[in-house]
Amino acid sequence: MRALGLFAIALSLSAQAPVRYDAGTISGLPARNIGSATMSGRIAAVAAVKENGRITVFAGSASGGVWKSVNGGTTFKPVFDLANVQSIGAVAVDPGNPKNVWVGTGESWVRNSVSIGDGVYKSTDGGENWTNVGLKDSEHIAKILVDPRNGDSVLACATGHLWNDSDAGGVYKTGDGGKTWRKVLAGANRSTGCAMLAMSAQQPGTIYASLWDFRREAWTFRSGGLGSGIFKSTDGGDHWTEFTPANAKGLPAKPYGRIALAVAPAKPQVVYAMIESAKSALFRSDDGGANWTKLDASQYMVWRPFYFGNLIVDPKDSEKVFKVDGPLLLSVNGGKSFSIVSGGAHGDFHDVWIDPDDTNTIYTGDDGGLWRSLDGGTRWEHMMNLPVSQFYHVSVDMADPYHVYGGLQDNSSWVGDSSYPGGITNSRWENMFGGDGFWTWEDPSDPAYIYAEAQGGEIGRVNRYTHETRAIKPYPQYGEKKLRFNWNTPIQMSPNEKGTIYMGAQFLFRSRNHGQSWDRISPDLTTNNPEKQKQEESGGVTVDNSSAEMNNSIYAIAESPRNGQVIWVGTDDGNVQLTRDGGKTWTNVGLAIPGRGQDPWVSWVEAGHFDEATAYVTLDRHMYGDMTPHVYRTTDFGKTWTDLPLDGGGVRGYGHVIKEDLVNPNLLFLGTEFGLWISTDGGRRWAQYKGSGFPQVAVRDMVVHPRTSDLVLATHGRGIWIIDDISPLRALTPAMLSEDAGFLPVPAAPQWMEVNAGWPEGDGTFTGPSKPTDAMIPYYQRSRHIYGDLKIEILDQQGKLVDTVATSEHRGVNRATWSMHLKPPIVPPAASAAFSAAFGPRVLPGLYTVKMTRGDKVYTSQLNVVLDPRAKFTVEDRRAQFDLVNKLVAQLNHMSWAVDAIVAVRDEASQKKMTALAEAVDKIRGKIVATKEGGAITGEERLREFLTGLYGDVNGYEGRPTDQQFARADVLARELEDVIHEFQALVAKTGNGIKILSEEDWRKAHQ
Repeated sequence: MRALGLFAIALSLSAQAPVRYDAGTISGLPARNIGSATMSGRIAAVAAVKENGRITVFAGSASGGVWKSVNGGTTFKPVFDLANVQSIGAVAVDPGNPKNVWVGTGESWVRNSVSIGDGVYKSTDGGENWTNVGLKDSEHIAKILVDPRNGDSVLACATGHLWNDSDAGGVYKTGDGGKTWRKVLAGANRSTGCAMLAMSAQQPGTIYASLWDFRREAWTFRSGGLGSGIFKSTDGGDHWTEFTPANAKGLPAKPYGRIALAVAPAKPQVVYAMIESAKSALFRSDDGGANWTKLDASQYMVWRPFYFGNLIVDPKDSEKVFKVDGPLLLSVNGGKSFSIVSGGAHGDFHDVWIDPDDTNTIYTGDDGGLWRSLDGGTRWEHMMNLPVSQFYHVSVDMADPYHVYGGLQDNSSWVGDSSYPGGITNSRWENMFGGDGFWTWEDPSDPAYIYAEAQGGEIGRVNRYTHETRAIKPYPQYGEKKLRFNWNTPIQMSPNEKGTIYMGAQFLFRSRNHGQSWDRISPDLTTNNPEKQKQEESGGVTVDNSSAEMNNSIYAIAESPRNGQVIWVGTDDGNVQLTRDGGKTWTNVGLAIPGRGQDPWVSWVEAGHFDEATAYVTLDRHMYGDMTPHVYRTTDFGKTWTDLPLDGGGVRGYGHVIKEDLVNPNLLFLGTEFGLWISTDGGRRWAQYKGSGFPQVAVRDMVVHPRTSDLVLATHGRGIWIIDDISPLRALTPAMLSEDAGFLPVPAAPQWMEVNAGWPEGDGTFTGPSKPTDAMIPYYQRSRHIYGDLKIEILDQQGKLVDTVATSEHRGVNRATWSMHLKPPIVPPAASAAFSAAFGPRVLPGLYTVKMTRGDKVYTSQLNVVLDPRAKFTVEDRRAQFDLVNKLVAQLNHMSWAVDAIVAVRDEASQKKMTALAEAVDKIRGKIVATKEGGAITGEERLREFLTGLYGDVNGYEGRPTDQQFARADVLARELEDVIHEFQALVAKTGNGIKILSEEDWRKAHQ
C-alpha cells in the first residue's frame, strides 16, 4: 500500500514537472538570410594556402565568423557557425599541415562597436569543424603564429580586454597543439595586451612582438601608455627582451601607442614597425632591431593607428610593403614612400594575404568585405558572396512584398526586397544614404521619401527615386556649444501620427513637417556629466574623435502605440525618462531599476503594445566589462521594475534590443551580442533560436511585420534574416506545450504568383531566398516522434485525399509545407523535351482539411487557400483556368495512353514479324510525338508539342484563359482523336488478333 502511495506521488510530481522549453522547442520555424553581400562587412583577418595550384581562402569577419573558399574566392561558405562567438581577430594555417587551421576570436581593431571572442579555436580538417582550445578570457586576439618546424608550437597575441583592466592580455604559447598554454610575455600593467606578432619562416625562432597599453570607455578612448613597447625573442617566444635606447638605436621617445610589426619573409633581418607616438612614423631595421631608421610619416601612414595596425611585406621582395589604412598603401622602396593602390575598393583596410608563388595575386579585407587583385594590387575585384553585413537597425514598409530598410557600420543606409522572384540578388539592394548607416525609415505620410541617419545625428530626408537628399539635422541654439548626438543617434517614427518623427541629442526633438522645423520637447534628459563630455581629448597618444565616444546623449526613444502622449527615452548614461503629457513634463524613472549599476547604457526602450503603463528596457554594461544581459519590465509607468530572469534560459551576451509581439503580450524577443532568444511566457523562460543554422551573431534590432507576422532581424555581422510568420509561436501557451502533439493555428495560404524575374549573376555572387510560396502547416510535438507513422494528409471538402506532405519528427514547433500543386500530367516520351508540362496545376482556393496521423492518434485542422491578394482576377476566373488546365491534363494522359498503346502494338508486331504493321503504327506515332533525334530541342512539333505548349500557357497564368486557348484545347482534342481512330482502325483491319492496351488498364498501371 505504501508503495502504491509513493507511486501516486511520483506520478503527481511528474505531471506537474514543467515542460521542456529550449532551442529545440522554438527553432522549427526556418529563417532565411537575404544578405546582402553588396555592401558586405568588415573583414578583420585573411589567410590562405595554395595546394596543387588551387588557393583555399579563409576570411575572418569582424562579427560574422569564418568563411572558407576552396576556389580562390569564387564561392564561400561559413564554417564557424557552431562556435559560441562570431568575431574573428586572427586566422593562421599551419605551414606544415594545411589541414590544421587556427582562429583567434575577438577582433583586435577595437572600435567602439567591436564584438568579443572567447579564445583560440583549432580545426584539424581544413576548417570544417572547430574546437575551442583555450584562452577563453582573452576577448580579443590580434595574431597567431604557427612554427613551420613544429605545428604544435603556436604563439597567440592576446590583445585582452577592451573595456576593463584584466590579466588576459599578452603573448601565450602552446607546445602541445593547444592542450595547454602559458603566458610568455606579460604587460607592465593590467591595461596592456599584445598588439602584433611577426616572424619569418626562414628564422622561426626569432619573434617580434608589440605590446599595447590601451583602454576604451563609453565616453573616451586611450591608445598608449607605459605598457606599450617592442619586444624580441630568439628562442621561439620563451624569453623576451624589450627594445630600449640601450639596445635599439633610432626609435622614437615613449610613450608609445599601438605598434604594427612585420618581418620580411625573404630577408628576416628586415623589420618594419609603424609606431604610434608623439611623432608617429614608419620605422625600419635592417639588422633585426639593433638600429632603426625613421621613414614615412605621411598623414595616411599615421592616421588612426588603433584601427589600422598592420603591415604586410611581400614574400619575395623585402622592399615591397603594404600598410593598411583608410586607403591601402604600398611602398616599393622599402618604406621610404607610399602610394595609394586601393583603387575602386571600399576602404578602411585591415589585412592582406599575398600568394608566395605568384605575388601578383593578393587578397585584402576592409570594412566593405574581401577583395582580390591579380595584378599586384593595381586593380581590385570585390568578392560579392560574403553576406557579413553589419546592420545596426531595421525597419519595414507596407508594400507587398515589403521592403527592408537598414543602416550598416561604415556602409551607409540601404533598402532591399524582402522577397523577389528568383531570389534576392545583390542587385535588389539600393544605397540610399552615406556614412556609417544607422536608422532608416520610410516616411509613412509620403512613401516617396526615406529618413536616414549617419553617425553623429547626420539625418537626411531622401527621395527614394531621384536620391535627392535634404539635410534636416537640428542645430544648437545661440550660446550652445553643441548638441550631443550619439554615434548611433536614435530616430523614431510616431506609431500614432503619420509623418511625425523623433530624434534625440541630449534633448528630445520632434518634427511634424518632415524636418522643416523641430520642436525641442524636453530639457537635457541625460546626467550632463562634464567629465564625460571631453571627446576632443579622446584618443590617447593620437587624438581620435569621430563622434564614436559621444556620451551623455539619448540612445533610445519609444512613443507608446496606445497613447501618443506617453514617450519613453533611454540615455547612454543610465537615465530612463518618461513623459505622459507629450513632453511638457518628464520623470527619470530609471533610478528605480534594481541592480542597474552606475550609469548603464540604456540600449533599448520598448513601449508596451497592450498597456501604456508597460515598458521594457535593456541595460548594456559591457563598456564596464560586464558582458551579461540585463532586461527589465515595468507595468506601472516606471515606478517599479522587474528584472526578467535570463540565467535559466542560458541567455548570453549584452542586450541590444527587446521586442514585444504585436498580438501576444507574452511573446518576447531578445537580441543580444550572441544571438536571438525567445520567451513565450512573458519573460519567465527563454530559449535561443537556432533555426536554419542561425549563428550566434549579434542581433542589434528586429521588427515584427504587422501584416505578415514575419520577424525581421538586423544582425551585426550576417546581414538581414527573416523568420517568416512567427504566429505559431503565439500559440505556444502552457496548455499547448503540455499536449503530446497537435496543429498550431494554420494560417491562410495565399497562392502567390509563381513568376520569374532577375537574372543569373554567376557563382561568385550571393542570392538570398525569397519567401516560401507553399502553404505553411505548423504543428507541435512535445517529444520527438519515434514509433509508428507520422504523416500529414490534405483532404478536399469531400474528404478526398489530395496530397501527402513531408513531416519532421523533431520535437517542438515544426512547419510542414504543401506546394498546393497536383501531380503533373503524364507526357508521352519523344525526341524533344516537354519542359512546359513539368509542373502540375495548383488546387483551387477553398477550405481544405489537414490531417496528421501520429502513431495511433489523429489530429485535424483547416487550411484556407486563398488567391494572391495582388491578383486582378477572381475566384471564378481561377476556376475557369483550373477546369481547362485539368482538361489538358486529361488530354495529355489520354495521349500518353495512346502512345503507349501504339508502342505496344508496334513491338508485338515486330516480334511476330508483322513488319508492315509495325512500320505503319510507328508512322502514326510520329503524328503524335516528335521522333527526330538530335537533342532535347529539335524544332519538330507534333500534337504532343502543341498540347504541352498549350498546357504550359494555361498553367502558367491562373486567371481566366483566353478564348483562343479554350478553342485550341478543343481543336487539339479532335486532332488527337483523329489519330487514335486511325490507329484503332488500322489494328482492327490488319492486326491479326493483336489487342490494343485498354485505357482503363493503362490508368491502373499509372496510379
